Amino acid sequence: MNTVDGTDHTGTPHPTGGLVLRPGDAGYEDELAGFQTGFTQRPAVIFAAASAEDVVAAVRYAAAEGLPVGVQATGHGLPGDAEGGVLITTRRMDGVRVDAEARTVRVQAGVRWGQVVAAAEPYGLAPLNGSAPGVGAVSYTLSGGLGILAREFGYAADHVRALDVVTADGRLRQVTPASDPDLYWALLGGGHNFGVVTELEIDLVPVARLYGGSLSFDAAEVDPAAVLRAYERWTRTVPSTLTSSFAAVPYPDIPAVPPRLRGRYVVSVRVAHTGAEGERLVAPLREAGPVLADSLREMPYAESHTIHSDPDFPHTYYGDSAVLRELDVEAVAGLLALTGPEAPTMCVVQINHLGGALAEAAPNSVPYREGRFLVRLLTMADRATARAGLDPAFALLAPWTIGRALNFAFGAGDRTDGLYGPGTRTRLAGLKSRYDPANLFRRNYNVADADGS
Repeated sequence: MNTVDGTDHTGTPHPTGGLVLRPGDAGYEDELAGFQTGFTQRPAVIFAAASAEDVVAAVRYAAAEGLPVGVQATGHGLPGDAEGGVLITTRRMDGVRVDAEARTVRVQAGVRWGQVVAAAEPYGLAPLNGSAPGVGAVSYTLSGGLGILAREFGYAADHVRALDVVTADGRLRQVTPASDPDLYWALLGGGHNFGVVTELEIDLVPVARLYGGSLSFDAAEVDPAAVLRAYERWTRTVPSTLTSSFAAVPYPDIPAVPPRLRGRYVVSVRVAHTGAEGERLVAPLREAGPVLADSLREMPYAESHTIHSDPDFPHTYYGDSAVLRELDVEAVAGLLALTGPEAPTMCVVQINHLGGALAEAAPNSVPYREGRFLVRLLTMADRATARAGLDPAFALLAPWTIGRALNFAFGAGDRTDGLYGPGTRTRLAGLKSRYDPANLFRRNYNVADADGS
């Protein structure tokens, strides 16, 4: 392992504080490791950044050498295209600073949502985090950020006050809607395609408790399509203070799965509600059939991760999504038939109810705010096997599909079609040519390609 001591063995200058690793160095493989184990890269150089200055050094080195740059915090998503290039890891940049009076928090590039929830809780405040506490806060937000309170407060990207970002010219800038509205717009939705964000200042919301949890049904006793129909009808009646999703999971019969779920095909509705009428609002869902498990309850916000209980161990997965203008229940019932227990590979289906504050305009590039539902498919398979199973399922939804969600293109970001609408993509491409004309920052999607090919 090479400690940064002013120069590396090629003579390229670096600041002190971080680590520079190359293939064969002790620690190189460990630094590459992340939550996603199915897709790996072999960068020529890893900059294990401990500060914004280390990120500046990495970007300047990459620019001087003509190498692409990728960024990895927790490794839940894939880093940018760093194969043979420069990978910047940010896990050591884990500072969190809450300003309770202003209801804001500053988070560094390697911070995970669980840290932010814990830091905000003593003040009766909460961030607009997602369902898994181990996800990196910065990359989640730059790709939009569809959280557990999304219908009430909108996307996490809608609540960013300022970003510290290292751009392709090697400058560390503070970007706000007033200082640089174009770059601010591009970063929040276009993400690391425009630079490496080293810190965010984001709003916190005054939420200390909520009503939430999951209502689950065994598909052996209740038709999944019947639960889906009940769910779709129910979403037409709920207020924007209630955010929910439908899920269908064929649990394997293995010891890692809780005994009551082992070997079962389970459909669930997950709920998060900040009002006082949670039990009354969910009552119609209980009429769908015999309940297998019910975790709905009043809870402190710090326990909100239990609503979804996402896996917290590294594993292989591939996934994609479709933003829908309407939820055609019969088409989705067909999708459930394709992805259920008889599918060749295990597939998890999740359907998020959109609308509410998510439909409101904001000065960022997060697309498809008119969407009413988001369908997400996730499978534990390699890319080729996964696509063979998922493509026919998504084809059923094509008549109602308006696009895809970048936050949920797990390994599918190499497909650029549908990540942005034509107008948004054209504007992003123009800003890409202005801020990164050499295409230094290469996410697995590339907004420099304005025609979507």
